[in-house]
Amino acid sequence: MVIPVLAYAVSCLGAFLGLRCITRARAHDGRRKAAWLCVAAVAVGATSIWAMHFIGMLGFAIPGQTVLYNVPLTVASMLIAIVVVGAGLFIVGYGNGGWSRLLTAGVLVGVGVASMHYLGMAALSVPDTMSYNPLLFVLSVVIAIVAGTAALWIGTWVRTWTATTGASLIMGVAVSGMHYTGMAAMHVYGAPGGGGMSMGGVPASSFVAPLIIGISVVSLTLTMMVSLAPSEEEIRLDAQLNKTMEELRRKQAEQLPGAGNPRGTRTL
Repeated sequence: MVIPVLAYAVSCLGAFLGLRCITRARAHDGRRKAAWLCVAAVAVGATSIWAMHFIGMLGFAIPGQTVLYNVPLTVASMLIAIVVVGAGLFIVGYGNGGWSRLLTAGVLVGVGVASMHYLGMAALSVPDTMSYNPLLFVLSVVIAIVAGTAALWIGTWVRTWTATTGASLIMGVAVSGMHYTGMAAMHVYGAPGGGGMSMGGVPASSFVAPLIIGISVVSLTLTMMVSLAPSEEEIRLDAQLNKTMEELRRKQAEQLPGAGNPRGTRTL
């Protein structure tokens, strides 16, 4: 019971950080907007989705065997999660707020999240054979698409801490629901002879667990840093104040004596 709760908590943490970054991105343009969206993509993709998945996998065991992980596939699954979430955020973040862009981005993110899950499962290095129930497999993909679309939609309007916290809890349920539906779809068939040593790979204790801890610590640190950064409303007010001050300086310059006469000219 501890592992599912921990996985859910980390998923909520990543979702919270991602949403707070999105609120900052909405207040900016250009490179600053892109930078905030990139941080949000890493928070949601690496923490809320990938870390949640592999924390949940720490509770997965096959009697009499040591579950190993293929390192390249494990890392690739994390990169996929970050890239597809980032693509969805950029599609919506630089869009006009239309539903067509939201749904397109949601489907992209959902399929990407599902791909991350099943690539992560493919990273398991065991001599047994794994197969999936087609109905539950499709259901897990549908849940991922719905969750991805909902996350992007929430990112377009959420602002306050209270709303962000509530949205993060809901997103954590959605991500966890997709993960455990995918796990329920899986069936493991023992290898002939009862299975022996696992194939090549590294145990979770020496690779996956340290990576999860590192990502979680970084995410927690970033959450505290972002919380101390100016809010979306403060950024907008500061931009408006700077614009007003610039207009006042321009008007004052225009009202100075001789401001309308080019240097070196004389008036009759």
